[in-house]
Amino acid sequence: MAPLAALAAAIILSGCAGESEPSFTERGYPTAPAQELPEAASTDADVPLVELVDADWLATTAERTNIDPRVVAAYAGASIRVAQTTPECGIGWNTLAGIGRVESHHGTIYGSEVAENGSIDPPIIGIPLDGTNGTLAVPDTEGGTIDTDTEWDRAVGPMQFIPSTWAQFGQDANLDGTADPNQIDDAVLTAAVYLCDRGSELVSDDGWNTAVSAYNLPVEYARDVAAYARMYAE
Repeated sequence: MAPLAALAAAIILSGCAGESEPSFTERGYPTAPAQELPEAASTDADVPLVELVDADWLATTAERTNIDPRVVAAYAGASIRVAQTTPECGIGWNTLAGIGRVESHHGTIYGSEVAENGSIDPPIIGIPLDGTNGTLAVPDTEGGTIDTDTEWDRAVGPMQFIPSTWAQFGQDANLDGTADPNQIDDAVLTAAVYLCDRGSELVSDDGWNTAVSAYNLPVEYARDVAAYARMYAE
């Protein structure tokens, strides 16, 4: 899953204090894909995320990439919103789409679908983080309110957040009064905010890889996300 990797990264990096670390690319991580910024229809901070995206750009991009237009609108709207609030970050819609593809096939993993209102049906809930199947052991942190599991935490939603990360970063992007990890706009904007927080800027190799490896540590994950991000921008 996604931001669980920050826990593993902290453990690994704690043992490297004072040592000179090779750069990300020297360790096999990819060069940063170019960040594609979508065309905006609005810059109003008081409208839902999907209303920020230019309709013609959306239709053309959805057809070109074969991604559901409703999902493209979430990726693009999040990129536009963050360009307003954190312009130094520079995150493009295509990096968010790359993560969404790897994490949940754009919200369609396990047979889920993205409704026109952005809700995921059925909700996406990952495997228990109980220390098996290559996971870290993460005992329940929220009584199963988000992930329905009262023993172990699970990653939830199309962008696969663990409950503790969602509690810190969760966004209400569709302005319905609730930050919901199984609502595509909320989930994607939260991913954008999280990535910008972790990487500061995503236009350099180090900034992009710092952000993406905080989302999920393995180099293979970063390579996959970068490959999809490049494909969606071309």
